[in-house]
Amino acid sequence: MKIHGLNLYDFLKKRGLIYQTTDEEKVKALLNGKPITFYLGIDPTADAIHMGHLCSLRTFRFLQEAGHHGILVIGGATAQIGDPSGRSDMRTMIDKQTIDRNLENIKKLSKKFIKTDGENPAVIVSNADWMNKYSYVDFLRDVGTYFNVNVMLSAEAYKKRLANGGLTFLEMGYMPIQAFDFEHLNEKYGCVLQVGGSDQWGNMVAGVELMRKKKNISLDVMTTPLLLNSKGEKMGKTSGGALWVDEGKTSVYDFYQYFINIDDADVATVLRWFSDLSVEEINDLCAKDIRLAKKEMAFVVTSLIHGEENARIAQKTAEEIFSGKGASENMQTVAIKINQTEIGVCDLLVMSGLVASKSEARRLIAQNGIMIGDEKVSSESLMIKTSEPVILRKGKKVHIKAVFENN
Repeated sequence: MKIHGLNLYDFLKKRGLIYQTTDEEKVKALLNGKPITFYLGIDPTADAIHMGHLCSLRTFRFLQEAGHHGILVIGGATAQIGDPSGRSDMRTMIDKQTIDRNLENIKKLSKKFIKTDGENPAVIVSNADWMNKYSYVDFLRDVGTYFNVNVMLSAEAYKKRLANGGLTFLEMGYMPIQAFDFEHLNEKYGCVLQVGGSDQWGNMVAGVELMRKKKNISLDVMTTPLLLNSKGEKMGKTSGGALWVDEGKTSVYDFYQYFINIDDADVATVLRWFSDLSVEEINDLCAKDIRLAKKEMAFVVTSLIHGEENARIAQKTAEEIFSGKGASENMQTVAIKINQTEIGVCDLLVMSGLVASKSEARRLIAQNGIMIGDEKVSSESLMIKTSEPVILRKGKKVHIKAVFENN
């Protein structure tokens, strides 16, 4: 990847991919100097990667392209505890079999964004590989002795849980284990830098402090920004939850539509994070035609995640649906199994997944927020014939085709 004539640190900074560092001048020298080894950690608490991981994975790839050696640590051990950072309640504990399945899926998905073969491939490991060999007492003696409980309780990672009076001893173990990851990777691979999201700052710095106290070794941390829009709200969140990079969890069309509908003020930021256009090209494009820039942005991000061909299909589908046709052969289609000649509109909306409940269906109908074809639904008692497919619309942006099948 081209760095457009800038050194790596300035390149990342200009694109908004550096949020915070333990020592700016030292990190700058590390990134701009001879190849180093760095790592990024992702916990397999879900079976896919969501958009919140993308800034860190994108930064990982840029570091690889500049010649630095990357390690992706998938938290097979830490996922058994669950990160308490920013939580007001304890995470649901996940069984080991599920974690193992999630780990393999994340390993597969991460290969979309980082190099795992060819020149300078990433190393992918699980922290369960070294933590499972550690006895409980030995870990407490070797690592736990360097953690002051008062300092830990003042950390941002634990504040919400502590405020709600529910912080458990299990959750207190998360930070020492993540900190030990840095020690292990430094010893085995010579790793000197950790990269991660800014919400992980406290956990990441704990590794730096552990090595300073235990071995008088100076390591560093660099965080990437959270995906926030210009209003300070989290991006990558939809009405149905997280925006996943797995097509089985978020369709390519829905993914494309999410980005085509973001605020104009956020287009340049997303292009800086996820496109290969120079910052100057991005600024020029946004200044000339923000609608064209948004279209380019949605296409680029969808291509990054799902490939250019799928992005073209999503773009074509959106253009057909919103050009006045109201339908496309590639639009999202749901099969409704039914053996009746008619179905109530509220039942249809729920069965199609367009709404979560009949009460939501009734509310949207009362607000003129539901259309079938080109007609607004004005009555919750409307019956729909099941002899042919229908186009369901929620608001201006959500369109699906319902196809009826005999049960």
